[in-house]
Amino acid sequence: MELTKRQAVILDIVKREGPITGEQIADRLSLTRATLRPDMAILTMSGLLEARPRVGYYHSGKNPSRILMDKLHSIKVGDVKSVPIVVTEKCSVYDAAVTMFIEDVGTLIVVREGGFLEGVLSRKDLLKITLGGHDIYKLPVGVIMTRMPNVVTVETEESVWSAAKKLITHEVDALPVVRVSDDNSGVEVVGRLSKTNITRLFVELGES
Repeated sequence: MELTKRQAVILDIVKREGPITGEQIADRLSLTRATLRPDMAILTMSGLLEARPRVGYYHSGKNPSRILMDKLHSIKVGDVKSVPIVVTEKCSVYDAAVTMFIEDVGTLIVVREGGFLEGVLSRKDLLKITLGGHDIYKLPVGVIMTRMPNVVTVETEESVWSAAKKLITHEVDALPVVRVSDDNSGVEVVGRLSKTNITRLFVELGES
């Protein structure tokens, strides 16, 4: 987060003299407590300062980078996931390519009846098979998709940080968000987490 000049001065005062009361901070800056109230609220809500009744404000010991990291660890995949774009493995490569284009996604999730995960299909998969001269109108995606258990997945309670690390480590555009069925017969697809979701989250955090 980017602090205003006054917020930076307040933070420096608290670092040097804390714990210190709001009245004492206002006195140091020759301002009223009412004038400082919005700044103090931002600094405490962001986690840079902490406050205790009858004690005052003190520095939390965290820097803005650490606060952002803590935030990413606290936000769950279930909070930012998107609606999954799915096809069945009998879907033709042609229809899959059309679906990918219409839905503007880079990865399709392949499911069987009941919404259980069977595999994933990427733009690279479609490009390879198209350049190979195959009949894409008849060839089913089940022939070219990446099948379970070789699909990297995430669950709703995993942190966004953990999911982002999986995206980078495995060099994929999106991950199926899944939950294990009650009878352990498979994993049910409940969402999709993509690089776009992560980017959108960063923009929202920056704007807030």
